[in-house]
Amino acid sequence: MNLTLFVWRQKGPEDPGRLKQLEARDISPDMSFLEMLDLVNEDLIKQGRDPIVFDHDCREGICGTCSQVINGVPHGPEERTTVCQLHMRNFKDGDTIYIEPWKAKAFPVIKDLIVDRNAFEHIIQSGGYISAHTGGVPDANAILIAKHDADTAMDAAECIGCGACVAACPNGSAMLFAAAKVTQFAVLPQGAVEAKKRVNSMISSMKKEGFGNCSNHYECQAVCPKGIKVSFIAKLNREFIASLKT
Repeated sequence: MNLTLFVWRQKGPEDPGRLKQLEARDISPDMSFLEMLDLVNEDLIKQGRDPIVFDHDCREGICGTCSQVINGVPHGPEERTTVCQLHMRNFKDGDTIYIEPWKAKAFPVIKDLIVDRNAFEHIIQSGGYISAHTGGVPDANAILIAKHDADTAMDAAECIGCGACVAACPNGSAMLFAAAKVTQFAVLPQGAVEAKKRVNSMISSMKKEGFGNCSNHYECQAVCPKGIKVSFIAKLNREFIASLKT
């Protein structure tokens, strides 16, 4: 396949950035999207031009660092699929593809397709953990947990913190991310001790980092590669209201 790419090129945070036209030649349908970019970069380097800078790590759909907006959709056209697991068979010969970074106030662009997502780390550091005794590990069945609660916690824990929810939200909200991190502990007895502090600290951190508010567009759920549901946001709101009660 031969493709026309319009790729966001930005030298640094202070550079205004712009879309640049590039060509992708002889692309196999079996390649992943990142492998296609690797091939384009090889050609750019041969020409003495700067390669496209983009994030990646595991390339197995686990870490979420491969975040890109493809044709206006975070992670591209396939549901529940990260960019590294998106294959070129989803495109046709002659297609034009637009590739951009996450664009949100809280995610400043570092260079090209890489953004600074430390804002998520700050939210986690503010309360996305439990304080637990680190002595001998208890038996798995020592604390009985209802299957529904265990399943809910596991579903919430699937969030990989890629930031697609923020990129898709017209308000740049991190509510889905924070809701998943709060919910995975809120339904378990181990998370009860610090529940009030956790939800207040994480919501305060969201505001401090410049994320917007949720206004129920559901775009976050639509683009989440792990299928995190907006029902967790309702749980976050209930936890926050409960924390305000004396």
